[in-house]
Amino acid sequence: MTETPLRWGIMGTGGIASAFAQDLKLTGSGVVTAVGSRKAESADAFGARLGIPARHSSYEALANDPNVDIVYVATPHPMHHGNARLALEAGKPVLVEKPFTMDAAEARDLVGLARDRGLFLMEAMWTRFLPHVRHIRELLPSLGDVVTVSADHGQWFAEDPAFRLFAPELGGGALLDLGIYPVSFASMVLGAPDRVAAMATPAFTGVDAQMSMLFGYKSGAQAVLSCTLSAVSPTTAAIVGTEARIEVEGPFYAPASFTLIRRDGERTRHEYVDEGRGLRHQADEVARLLAEGATESPLMPLDETVSIMTTMDEVRAATRT
Repeated sequence: MTETPLRWGIMGTGGIASAFAQDLKLTGSGVVTAVGSRKAESADAFGARLGIPARHSSYEALANDPNVDIVYVATPHPMHHGNARLALEAGKPVLVEKPFTMDAAEARDLVGLARDRGLFLMEAMWTRFLPHVRHIRELLPSLGDVVTVSADHGQWFAEDPAFRLFAPELGGGALLDLGIYPVSFASMVLGAPDRVAAMATPAFTGVDAQMSMLFGYKSGAQAVLSCTLSAVSPTTAAIVGTEARIEVEGPFYAPASFTLIRRDGERTRHEYVDEGRGLRHQADEVARLLAEGATESPLMPLDETVSIMTTMDEVRAATRT
């Protein structure tokens, strides 16, 4: 894609960091040149497995590596803010894994810093850059007035208090890890809600094991969203308009096919098959934007990221009332 591929430095050695590094090999736009962890053995093992030459035993060392063009923050949720700030202060463009931060205040702080420094910053909501989602966005005007958006994301996880999704200190819970996808999907279609209602069921550690959300909009539209750590749900999505609807097969947030159904019942299926996990598309987009000198993405704008985190804050507040 580019004559000089972006040199990525990855903060974190977990599952999403590994998936991103592997998907990056499917592109011509970038290569992973460094990985950083709090423990040297973790960085060494990750680097050896994926063929990454530079392995740092601290996030500070990674952020200041002169051979790193951009930092991908893939650490646990509560560390996103501090890690991204570290990279921005080192003068590096940053891609931050979702959820962007723990709350809207942290998100606003990062956005302010990036804009002050004139640095690229983006939430790694990789779904936005998938081919089927780009196509769906093009079709939205043909749906007429959107009246309902629905989406769910449910996975089953064994109850282990040490596992990050059940650990409060690691930002556990269904909303931040799984619910971010339905919330972001609704935001993409309808923007920020004017009213938020929510109901949560706690897990044995106190984090939210299940969350159901209802958003209301000035247009009269509604979004009906849910997420759970306790069961495998259909993980589908739908956008219902006055002229037509779109039904997205599961998992809707990953490479998926969808069907456009007209009001008269005419159906057109759009099939998409992708190589890898689908993370490569956001990497290509970042490379393109940086080559153009852009500091944020029009498909995942920073103001929308802050808006989404604000909505997530409102969801959590609604479950406490």
